[in-house]
Amino acid sequence: MYTFRTMQVEDAHQLVQIDRSEEINYVYEMQDGKLIERDAGHECPTWDDGLMTELQERFVYELNHGGAALGAYDGDILIGFGVLGHQFRGDQQDRLVIDLMYVSRNYRRQGIGTRIMNDLSDEARRRGAKYLYVSSTETRSAVYFYKHQGCDLTNEMDPELFAKEPLDIHMLKPL
Repeated sequence: MYTFRTMQVEDAHQLVQIDRSEEINYVYEMQDGKLIERDAGHECPTWDDGLMTELQERFVYELNHGGAALGAYDGDILIGFGVLGHQFRGDQQDRLVIDLMYVSRNYRRQGIGTRIMNDLSDEARRRGAKYLYVSSTETRSAVYFYKHQGCDLTNEMDPELFAKEPLDIHMLKPL
């Protein structure tokens, strides 16, 4: 049985326990407002030191500025986590971002990501958000996951997030 708990800034060192590796067979790109599927056929490795440092810095930044993080644990091992961004976005300032979301390779498809999304959605509602904004990696697995969670493609892309990740698939989830 897995446990779920709120993560704190001092938990950032645990992020190295996440195995983000994945075989990526297909990716999507946006073309004229539609998803176009492309063959990919490569393995995405787990973190290198530079990516891990960047991930930990993002985690700490969001939590230090009022964001929230939820971790999933198998005993003492972090097997999944999600971070709700602190900053309201959109013309109506009614959107919060799922800033980070990962489940370790051997733990995927067990409901862990769904539980994290549901709990972060509840937290976003408590904070007054009407939508979750997701800037998803373009992999089929990530896009399918978010669509299954109730996210839909959006034309109302956040300019800052789009500039950071122009290949990402941008979605909204009504709360």
